[in-house]
Amino acid sequence: MKILGIDTSTMAANVAVLEDDKLICEYTINTKKTHSQKLMPMIENMLKLSDLDIKEIDAIAICVGPGSFTGLRIGMATAKAMAHVNNIPLIGVNSLEILGANMDLCNRNICSILDAQRNQVYMNKYILKDYKITELEEISIKAIDELLEEISSSNEDWVLVGEAVYKYKEKIEEISNITIPSPANNITKASTLCFVARDKMLANDQVYNCYNINPMYIRKSQAEEQYEEKQKRLKDGK
Repeated sequence: MKILGIDTSTMAANVAVLEDDKLICEYTINTKKTHSQKLMPMIENMLKLSDLDIKEIDAIAICVGPGSFTGLRIGMATAKAMAHVNNIPLIGVNSLEILGANMDLCNRNICSILDAQRNQVYMNKYILKDYKITELEEISIKAIDELLEEISSSNEDWVLVGEAVYKYKEKIEEISNITIPSPANNITKASTLCFVARDKMLANDQVYNCYNINPMYIRKSQAEEQYEEKQKRLKDGK
């Protein structure tokens, strides 16, 4: 089974191809170019260098978020178009689960965090069980200070993984039962996305078509919130 992975949930664009247990190719670009400029050339170059045709791909794994609103839309639109044209199923994997799966040999509790602005993070907690990560709760938005206090008072050892660890590094390093992993594990990887998606595909979990999969935004974008606030003021005559 060959899976093409696409992740545009952060500033970096990531693509990969997995065949069964073998990673064929992984390609990451983290430049100022927009995802719309670099994503399709990355996919085309990767398939060409891997001597693969899109028709040989059995499924497309797509990171559904949370993350950059614009990035998620570009990645989702690209994945949907490719799935539609080539009649390929889509497998949705959230970005926090990908980060948690980066720590697949960890013997601590895992908490994945991504910056949600306003001193808040998108977060979820996981534990490694039978070499697979298991959710301990549902994805939520939490104030970073509240989360750190919760973990600090748990009397358990934790790994905090994700790009947001650098934004709050000074606060995190003050807490003795939290470890920050290496930089390579703090980004969502398309290769990890593919491995998680493979297991979901085999279990028929989170498998979609191009019509019934959508990004996971968790909250409205800042532009949407500002627009709604403006409409409310106009309605109230202010």
